[in-house]
Amino acid sequence: MKSFEHGYLYEMPVSHGLLATVRALGEFRGREALYSQQSPEVLETLRRTAIVQSVESSNRIEGVTVAPGRIDPLVLKRAKPRDRSEQEVAGYRDVLALIHSDSARLRLSTSLIRDWHRTIYQYTREKAGGWKTRDNAILEVRPDGRQVVRFRSVSALATPEFMARLVESFNSELDARKTDPLVLIAAFVLDFECIHPFTDGNGRLGRLLSLLLLYQSGYGAGRYISLERIVEQSKETYYEALYRSSQGWHDGRHDLRPWFEYFLGTLIAAYKEFEARVGTIASARGAKRELVRNAVAHLPPRFTIGDLARACKGISHRTLVRALHDLRSEGKVHCLGRGPDAAWEKTSR
Repeated sequence: MKSFEHGYLYEMPVSHGLLATVRALGEFRGREALYSQQSPEVLETLRRTAIVQSVESSNRIEGVTVAPGRIDPLVLKRAKPRDRSEQEVAGYRDVLALIHSDSARLRLSTSLIRDWHRTIYQYTREKAGGWKTRDNAILEVRPDGRQVVRFRSVSALATPEFMARLVESFNSELDARKTDPLVLIAAFVLDFECIHPFTDGNGRLGRLLSLLLLYQSGYGAGRYISLERIVEQSKETYYEALYRSSQGWHDGRHDLRPWFEYFLGTLIAAYKEFEARVGTIASARGAKRELVRNAVAHLPPRFTIGDLARACKGISHRTLVRALHDLRSEGKVHCLGRGPDAAWEKTSR
């Protein structure tokens, strides 16, 4: 809400670098439509992989993890959740599926946000979907175990009003079309995290809302390349950008630019990876096998098929094995043992 008050967004100074980034994203968005027409099989393969990675990474950022081998069956609904972490993973999966299938139909509202919070926790016994009833703060856990307050969020008493005004302000500014949607989306997510409207699940909901708003503005890279994975890989920078932009937020003296730069950076990284992957595999005979080849190229010199499976979420074991055998026939890898746990090594050829 604070980012939408007193003309803050219109007066925010923007560097030439940020303007160039926004322009580059517009060009990426235009080319995305061409790729979607040319390579539907490739895009479907990327989409399935991205969904699994998004569910796993976004939950893992918040310390919600599941045992090896369980994420694929949970996300693909081939297994029922068997503990609290898996229940939360399944709930996140359901919200993500809704975004992918119905993003054009959905309208941002406080009811939608509360419904999504309820869905994330629907398989648990926790009462969800209501705004926080106790004040909370964003904490940092130091290496020695001490907890330090990084940011004091909006009080529980003021949260309903703050959330209503935030959603209303965002929708109003979006409809007015006076500034770029990317600025509005970044500002909305920052303000959402500063309000911290729920006792738990704020980070995950913020990332889901980011996807929804990006899709509705025509930026669909997150369908094919997991933005949540990119955030997880740059987690320290993610938290630091949120922290820097939150300072002075309560008084309207904050600086959105550190968060805006990070937000755009993740999207640029996703589009670059998207174009690299589609460009590499669009003419390949087997799109899935080419995805495996690309994953092998980015693995350490020595790896196991388990390492490869974790890098290729949603791709069957049989396809992984066939791709490895192809690479071995070409002299690009060789096996160092026998059995499913054997190590593989890349050659220098």
